[in-house]
Amino acid sequence: MARVGGRNSWIAVPVGLVCAAVLGVLVWLSLPMIPVAVAWVGDTLRAATSPQPQATPALTPAQEAAGGAAIDCRTLYADDLWNELMWRPGSLLDQSAAPAATSATAFADAASPEVLVTCTWRFDDGEIVTTLAKIDPEASSIAEAALSGDGYACRAGEQLTCTREDGAVLEEHTLRDGLWLVSVASRWHPEDYGPRLDRTVWG
Repeated sequence: MARVGGRNSWIAVPVGLVCAAVLGVLVWLSLPMIPVAVAWVGDTLRAATSPQPQATPALTPAQEAAGGAAIDCRTLYADDLWNELMWRPGSLLDQSAAPAATSATAFADAASPEVLVTCTWRFDDGEIVTTLAKIDPEASSIAEAALSGDGYACRAGEQLTCTREDGAVLEEHTLRDGLWLVSVASRWHPEDYGPRLDRTVWG
């Protein structure tokens, strides 16, 4: 059999043995990883074929309140409105169960509200007090007449919304599903503050 020119068997045999030894060492070192690799492949195949759990939709504050869950100020605000209030110069938030700061005292007394949370925001250039409360469903039926009689402009529909502006003070009321959301803003408030709160509370 003809030999390949330039090939030296005295060198080729030791190099071949060294390569075989290196390969054997690598195989021996990889043996502990075989169970790990098998488990990883199995987990990957199971994850690919098993049904994925569906994300549970977040509840609105109104739904949480109906279920008896505790409500805090952060729950009431969408991220954009929360950030707008937090970054206002001099922003300071006080959370409490204080009664609503409304001037419609006759309706507030008749409604017998159970305050869930009151958020009092103070800024260098103003103040906003927002209260979410449960009310007697029967009180909701007299709300439009009572608030209109106090000079509020009311709009009825899926919810009752009543507003009144008196100088630098804007007062907004929303009644829906046995809940009463009332905000009193002095001197400054974000644009569309009441409607933005409504969307977060009721969705």
